[in-house]
Amino acid sequence: MESLLVDRRSFLKVTTLAGGGLLLGAYRAAPAHAAGSEFVPNAFIRISPEGVVTILSKNPEVGQGVKTSLPMIIAEELEVDFETVVVEQALADEARYGRQVAGGSQSTPVNWEDHHRFGAAARQMLVTAAALTWGVPESECVASRGAVNHKASGRTLGYGALATKAASLTPPDLKSVVLKDPKDYKIIGRSIPQVDNPKIVTGKPLFGIDVTVPGMLYAVFEKCPVFAGSVRSANLDAVKALPGVRHAFVVDGQKERLDGLMPGVAIVADGWWAAKSAREKLEVVWDEGPTAQQGSASFAAKAAELGPKPGARRLRNDGDVDAALAGAAKTVESAYAYPFIAHAPLEPQNTTAQWKDGKIEIWSPTQNPQPGRQLVATTLGIPESDVTIHMTRIGGGFGRRLRNDFMVEAAWIARAAGVPVKLLWTREDDMRHDFYRPAGFHFLKGGVDASGRIAAWRNHFVTFGDGENTAPSAGMGDAEFPARFLANYRHETSMMPLGVPTGPLRAPGSNALAWVMQSFIDELAHAAGRDPVQFRLDLLGEPRVVKNADGSAAYDAGRMRGVVAAVAEKAGWGRTLPKGRGLGIAFHFSHRGYFAEVAEVSVSASKAVKVEKVWVAGDVGSVIINPSGALHQVQGSVLDGLAELYQEITIEAGRTKQASFPDFPLLRFNEAPPVEVHFVKTDFPPTGLGEPALPPLPPAVCNAIFAATGTRVRTLPITREGFKKA
Repeated sequence: MESLLVDRRSFLKVTTLAGGGLLLGAYRAAPAHAAGSEFVPNAFIRISPEGVVTILSKNPEVGQGVKTSLPMIIAEELEVDFETVVVEQALADEARYGRQVAGGSQSTPVNWEDHHRFGAAARQMLVTAAALTWGVPESECVASRGAVNHKASGRTLGYGALATKAASLTPPDLKSVVLKDPKDYKIIGRSIPQVDNPKIVTGKPLFGIDVTVPGMLYAVFEKCPVFAGSVRSANLDAVKALPGVRHAFVVDGQKERLDGLMPGVAIVADGWWAAKSAREKLEVVWDEGPTAQQGSASFAAKAAELGPKPGARRLRNDGDVDAALAGAAKTVESAYAYPFIAHAPLEPQNTTAQWKDGKIEIWSPTQNPQPGRQLVATTLGIPESDVTIHMTRIGGGFGRRLRNDFMVEAAWIARAAGVPVKLLWTREDDMRHDFYRPAGFHFLKGGVDASGRIAAWRNHFVTFGDGENTAPSAGMGDAEFPARFLANYRHETSMMPLGVPTGPLRAPGSNALAWVMQSFIDELAHAAGRDPVQFRLDLLGEPRVVKNADGSAAYDAGRMRGVVAAVAEKAGWGRTLPKGRGLGIAFHFSHRGYFAEVAEVSVSASKAVKVEKVWVAGDVGSVIINPSGALHQVQGSVLDGLAELYQEITIEAGRTKQASFPDFPLLRFNEAPPVEVHFVKTDFPPTGLGEPALPPLPPAVCNAIFAATGTRVRTLPITREGFKKA
């Protein structure tokens, strides 16, 4: 993802607000689509004549805390009390703010330096304005707590009083502004409540589902239960006659694009209950299409057929795997399988849209607004400049709202109905029309030598796709650990066609691959008769940076060793446990974060599993911006990973079998174990926390189940291995 830091052709823009005040942002060369505009603004800071400092948060807030943490960075350099700052959600406008997305744990690493410099530039200009006002050297002036002080004379001017004069100054070069020494941070590193907390706990309108606009009607949208199926006929006249119904019509859609406008039937009514009730009377004859022939059972059968054979493609082949396996002291051969999983956010998909004068205005809980704007513009046949998107707070996304199918549905229905419309999916819609975490099948064989180290590793990964293109989020890179750490390593893949939509789920790819790799590593450790922690440290080897083929840094073995050692020490690894209890360890590097976790698990005679406690050690660099937010992100990731051990989406005849939470259980409060979190500080720029703590949890728990019972979990959900919740 691009950095927002402006280049030499760019400059700061300072604007005097109506009635006085300062608006500061950064300008850079306009993107190609902004025809006729040489430069476009990137405004983040607004200071009123009354001294009110407003900081705009650019990225979608999906519970990861960026609406608090990103403004904290600016406020730190600006030298204001964060408690006095007004934080606003920015409009979706990438030409103005740069890349706006909630995904990939990218918000911190992408914006860390730029946001420092935006705040520091504003502070410098305010200091200059004060020095000019008093006729004193800038070196004698110090900014602090929303004011500039002249120590020699004891004079003070607040930012509001200085804003207009500061706006008249030549702005500094962003690359040369002086940043604070981290030891002087007053805001960064301090636990600060999320800025939306008061509205959340008092039930104030905040989320997409809360939006209302004058004259708004409510819409529901019925799609084929088989993905990409289309409408043959529907009893529209009967539906239109029902109480409260204003419109009912067929949407032809674009079934060739699963993340766009699907075919279906829209119903628009005075209230959502009227629309939902009318939907229950809707009778549709569907053309189900070829996906009706697909299902989870047939996928598993085909994978079992392909798995023992050589893969269709060989993505990596280091050393001589066959010879090393033949000469190994012991070999282990295992097959692992994991299912499709839904995102299951608590807030179902929704969008409010208003069509007026050939333009569309949208209020939507989207994680990725710019592709949504492009999708709406293309589908409606209008310029992107005629699409306005207001980003609302998101009641859970986990990657689901990176897709904007619900946004384009609302936009299309609003235009067709000619009135503002709120489209609200039911829970069943949300469960059955998701972009699922793809299932996968791994057929592994590994060998250990006489010294108890891994001699060879072979993996045939059976996944979904066509030719060389895997389905979204269904791939596995040729550098997936333990690749590059073993002399003899082979990774092959075969693919099956898929009509079921898939996409990223929190820690995409890693959430499943870590379970497979760390579970099989554990199998090899036990086959070698080695301690699982020491076995992993030996596999990582000496502290070093393993590089990509292009020479760029890729995997820091030293940082991973640090978190493995830390979590083992915190969990008391090696202590004696009573019968039926076990400790399991796992680690994983993803989204620039190094994490290791230990789970303590008890298993009853009836195979009821209880996770007693989880210890986490993570390395995300030198600074934790907001410790309370960081703690919540790590704990939430761990609990998400625990829930996934019991979750499954089953496809039968091209349709999703599960419908709601009774079929797809979320973790309950009484099932949540204590999660003890430790951060290992290292001398690296800070990175994100929304995802990297999740992947080690499933294998840590499954490895602990093995330690407690001697039974290895190789199929998820763990209920398929006979285990259940305690």
